[in-house]
Amino acid sequence: MELRHLKFFVAVAEEGSLTTAAQKRLHTAQPSLSRQIRDLEYEVGTELFSRSVKGVELTPAGRAFLDHARLALAQVEAAVSAARRASEPARTSFALGFLTGMEMEWLPQAMRILRDELPNIDVTVSSQYSPDLADALMRGKLDLAFMRRETGMPDLEYRLVLCEPIMVVMPSDHRLAKKKSVTAKEIAKEPFIHMSGTAPVFRQVIDDFFAKHGFSVKTDLKIDNLGMAMSLVASTRALTLLPRYAKNFLTWSVTSRPIEGDDSPTIDLVVGYNKANRSPVLKLFLSRIDDLVSRVAESPA
Repeated sequence: MELRHLKFFVAVAEEGSLTTAAQKRLHTAQPSLSRQIRDLEYEVGTELFSRSVKGVELTPAGRAFLDHARLALAQVEAAVSAARRASEPARTSFALGFLTGMEMEWLPQAMRILRDELPNIDVTVSSQYSPDLADALMRGKLDLAFMRRETGMPDLEYRLVLCEPIMVVMPSDHRLAKKKSVTAKEIAKEPFIHMSGTAPVFRQVIDDFFAKHGFSVKTDLKIDNLGMAMSLVASTRALTLLPRYAKNFLTWSVTSRPIEGDDSPTIDLVVGYNKANRSPVLKLFLSRIDDLVSRVAESPA
């Protein structure tokens, strides 16, 4: 698989037409673009587009592939920029951290804002569990991180980015998948997979939600990350709760539903930084947080 395949795929997905993508975005012949897309589908092992006289539409596999393709292109752009800057005199640097999986939505727009303001800045990116991000901020290894509001970190400052709904994740053929939303009582009756200590803030939100409704959940297994969550839900047929951004990673064997009720749980996504950090880049980035949130909200799904 080559980088150009990803560029071609994203262009076709966003234009919804091979002809339009070829003429307006890629400046290539439509038959050549069609071959490139077929080569990519052969490499992936499944159809990414369904074709009709009206154009092309993403298949479920294509929708799953799209976000990862966009992220890969953004990371390549960052890598190329970093390599070019490494060959030049020392430049201003900025270290960004992301709660694992969040970089898919937030990194592309964060990079655009930084490039708008500081085209010569050297940006490094890392993806970790939220407690590890907090530790890196404390040690000065990161300038800013998209994370949870970790407790016991008096030197860190947090700014709210959004309140993210929490959803129920279940096997795609589970009986509750027929419902538009699921209640706390229905969840409590099912085998449940809880979050491990890698996400203490999220785990506490779940515990508080069930305690508020007077339920306890049956839980023998614990998950460390999103990939593990998908695997265990599919293999054990138990339910789990995950933040809504995890929908970007759902495989065909699992699905999600919102939690019913006005008091359905949410979890804060914040940007964290060390109070002692006097970086002018940090100050500038914080001044553009509202713009960043708007850009992400308006970006194509």
